[in-house]
Amino acid sequence: MWFDVRPNRHLSSTVVRGALACIPPVLLAACFAVGSTGQATPKAKTRLADARSFVFAIGDGALSGNLRRRYRDFGLVVVDGENARAKDVAAIQRSGGGLVLAYLDVGTIEDYRGWYKAAKPYRLDYWNDWGEWYANVNAGGFRSLMLKRVAPGMLAKGFDGLFLDNTDMTETYRAQKRGMRALVAGLSRLVRTRGKLLMAQNGAGVNWPLRRFYDGINFEDVSFGYDFDRRAYVHRSASAVARAQRNIRRYLRAGLQVTATDYLASEKTKSTRVAVRNACSVGALPYISDIDLRRIPARPFLCS
Repeated sequence: MWFDVRPNRHLSSTVVRGALACIPPVLLAACFAVGSTGQATPKAKTRLADARSFVFAIGDGALSGNLRRRYRDFGLVVVDGENARAKDVAAIQRSGGGLVLAYLDVGTIEDYRGWYKAAKPYRLDYWNDWGEWYANVNAGGFRSLMLKRVAPGMLAKGFDGLFLDNTDMTETYRAQKRGMRALVAGLSRLVRTRGKLLMAQNGAGVNWPLRRFYDGINFEDVSFGYDFDRRAYVHRSASAVARAQRNIRRYLRAGLQVTATDYLASEKTKSTRVAVRNACSVGALPYISDIDLRRIPARPFLCS
């Protein structure tokens, strides 16, 4: 999350390398270029474009209870990619035919993850707000961990794709842009060769050059957010809301599905109606929860 109030498997590797060596460099480059620009299946893209509701369900308790009943009215569901089991994913998908994406943080390193020990050597500065470390995505070892172990493990559970968080860490660590682009491109190839989807969130500026790798994007704090310094929910300024709405329109014109997540202490407020209106007026699917994403509405927020 980001709220800154301050600025062929059956072939051996030896055989593969030998075969590649026989291909002229120009043709070899062309082959990889085609693979890198694959697309999600038309059915998946259509289902994403047709989604009329969204739930960002990665908080504690999001995978408890009757999942078929809990998420039956949502067209796009994001749940934690590590904690969700294959049977959880299948239950949500059967509930109403909604798309289910696996949440995966690729910009920071969380110490409660099963891959933490392998990721630990790639830690940068500590992010006190969330209790995690920024990741050295320039390191090939970190990207390999995500691309060869973590992401494939999630997709094997039957998810319809991945939802990436903290790709926008390059707003602060500009020198990490090269590594993040390589990681996002690799994850895009990974999901698209499987006919699946890729979403990210935030970073309207730094994610714009990467937009061809994505099928959708979520923007947090369009109208309301949480200020960690003040430990309070805050209303974004009129200029900040307008800027967020311009970014939503820009990504929609680029052909991406766009969602908008706002944070409020309570759902039953006038502010909820304001947040829904501000998102819907520019074509984004709205969602409102508490900052820890523990509060899941009984019914989705819909645009009339």
